[in-house]
Amino acid sequence: MTAARSLVVGEALIDVVHRRDGSVDSHPGGSPLNVAIGLARLGRESHLLSWFADDDGGAALRSHLGGSDVHLVPGSDGATRTSTAVATLDAEGAATYQFDIDWRLPGALTALDPVVVHTGSIAAVLEPGASAVLDLVRAHRATATITYDPNMRPALMGSPADAGTRIEPLLDVADVVKVSDEDLAWYASGRTVEEVAAEWASRGPAIVVVTLGGSGAFAVTSAGVRVDVVAPRVEVADTVGAGDSFMGGLVDGLWGAGLLGADRREALHAIDAATLTGVLERCARIAAITVSRPGADPPTTAELA
Repeated sequence: MTAARSLVVGEALIDVVHRRDGSVDSHPGGSPLNVAIGLARLGRESHLLSWFADDDGGAALRSHLGGSDVHLVPGSDGATRTSTAVATLDAEGAATYQFDIDWRLPGALTALDPVVVHTGSIAAVLEPGASAVLDLVRAHRATATITYDPNMRPALMGSPADAGTRIEPLLDVADVVKVSDEDLAWYASGRTVEEVAAEWASRGPAIVVVTLGGSGAFAVTSAGVRVDVVAPRVEVADTVGAGDSFMGGLVDGLWGAGLLGADRREALHAIDAATLTGVLERCARIAAITVSRPGADPPTTAELA
């Protein structure tokens, strides 16, 4: 039987945040790290496979992960430096980024036998690590559900056509895809988000979810089911980590519905509207709590209750 643990693969870095009031602060970040923490705070056994250094930044990452009981896969601290991302917040709290990234996978990996493998963001596009991530995902597909969030970074991905050479192979192996409307506006300019979501759902994923910021989210399935949910109204501190906390909630919600693991792939493709609505409404609540407080600070199960 597949073990009840998750494996998140991707970058862990230090975010340097320039806020609207002129203040600057630094804290651990990276989309995959945030997803791993979100899953752990929701009570899941969460393992992060990453790449950072045994330096001050790496120590901060280790402490942050340990504070939420995320397990770090051995070898993840073998880099020569810890990567950074400089985030500048606009008047609405939305962030734009500049990156100094070193991304690759450790040579020897611990066998974890996860029920779900999640990846995306920088880890899925930046070499020399991106090709290794795709190989790892393909190797796990026989036993695990694969979830994917492109979390597109134009500054690192080149043109949309360039990005497609990385994104499309992952769409072909992913079971669940979460993408923002802002990502699709850049990646598929001139097409509606509904058109792109339907096309992606026809490639192999069971579910494609499109987040719409403060307007909520919608999902389409390979079976043609569509679900729309609204976002709870909250006072926004900033939007850092909102999509990542939504992604963690999506994995957790499908886990709770008994739909993770390769042996549940057929059931995942057959998910009904009521189940999917319940999962997405909870994701929207999770993201709303995250944006109501500064930084990527996803809620715990107790906070949701």
